[in-house]
Amino acid sequence: MNRLYPAAAIAAALLIAPTRLAGQGAPATPAAVRQLHDTTFATDRVIAVVGNRPILLSQVDEEIFTRQSQNGLKPPENDAAMDSLRQSVMADLIDEELLVQEAQRDTTIKVSDEEVLQGVEQQVKNVRARFTSELDFNNELRKAGFDTPDEYRRWTADNIRRSFYRTRLLEHLKDRGHLKPVAPTDREMRDYFEQTRGTMEKRPPTISFRQIVISPRASDSARARARTLADSIAAALRKGADFASTAKRFSQDPGSRDNGGDLGWQRRGTFLPEFERVEFSLKPGAISDPVETAFGFHIIQVVRTQPTETNARHILIMPAVTPANVDSARALATRVYQAAAAGASFDSLQRIYHDKAEEREALSVPIDRLPDMYAKGIGSADSGAVVPPFELTGADGRTKFTIVKVTERRPAGDLKYDDVKEKLRTQLGEEFAIRRLLARLRASTYVDVRKL
Repeated sequence: MNRLYPAAAIAAALLIAPTRLAGQGAPATPAAVRQLHDTTFATDRVIAVVGNRPILLSQVDEEIFTRQSQNGLKPPENDAAMDSLRQSVMADLIDEELLVQEAQRDTTIKVSDEEVLQGVEQQVKNVRARFTSELDFNNELRKAGFDTPDEYRRWTADNIRRSFYRTRLLEHLKDRGHLKPVAPTDREMRDYFEQTRGTMEKRPPTISFRQIVISPRASDSARARARTLADSIAAALRKGADFASTAKRFSQDPGSRDNGGDLGWQRRGTFLPEFERVEFSLKPGAISDPVETAFGFHIIQVVRTQPTETNARHILIMPAVTPANVDSARALATRVYQAAAAGASFDSLQRIYHDKAEEREALSVPIDRLPDMYAKGIGSADSGAVVPPFELTGADGRTKFTIVKVTERRPAGDLKYDDVKEKLRTQLGEEFAIRRLLARLRASTYVDVRKL
């Protein structure tokens, strides 16, 4: 069920497996004895033990070289700087090993060979694409210390597997409320901002706006027909009809139909209140009566539950909307725009006319990430402008209309503390929680740190 009709608030997260190949001209060298700068050589030896697993000096130096290759960092200027960097990297490797071992002790956390293999294939494909020929690729592998492509694949597989274990452990603990964020103070956030502001990217040009989305209203007779169909589907499901097959046949939710209506694990606050009131009151396996929301009529079944979330599926039946209904919505949108442009309270108009299934506002959206419908509709409108209504077309093909009020348009520039304050609060809160977890793991795990 897609509750974000205008995908104006965009979030993206990428999990990138580590690689020691930085591309042509910048190979990482994983030799156990490596010249790290002009005068310093390192002989391999055990520098720490975590549980029953040793950490080698060569691993620390490999990690240092990898970071330098990937991030374009200069080597340390002297022995003291190198020793300090090694100490920091060694601490990171110890923390990583603590998390991996904890994940491997938890029998509910699984990492399959198949998904590791898929990750390896994608990683090798990405690296191979940087080279013009197979010969160049293999030469670069040898420069990086890998005698064969298979050796590189094995190294990559180990890193990907460990990355999966770390990530799933943290997700597992979060889902069960065992890794709650630790709220940072304003001073801690400001200090972190000052320490890292030099590495932050420039703020892109952004726009913030509020909107009134007006949806065509189906007739009472169309709503009645939709409810009748939903009632008959619910009855058939209670008599034993297969839910997934029925969803694929009847559901009009493009986001879940092909998955048999599966909505995945969801916490409260994800969907509309009237939907969640039923969702969180159902016992697993029960079939709900049709639940009406702004989208239409839903038949809900909860598959599994946890203390703070449910895994549910649904079938959505939407009342038919005629061209006449669309014309009426367009005319209403024009009247609402005229009232807003004449000075009527946008808040009041939004309370009366806005489709509650849609987002009310978008904050600091990069201009280049605006969906085309919004980019074209808003155009160059500046702060304070009310934009004439324009069409939105959802994944279901239905047309709606939105009236947008631009609350702020900002040019590109340096990030300020207030721009990233909430992001820092989340980031540091999670980091502090992980630090607390690592402190507990250190206290319960044998850790022997030796001199470098």
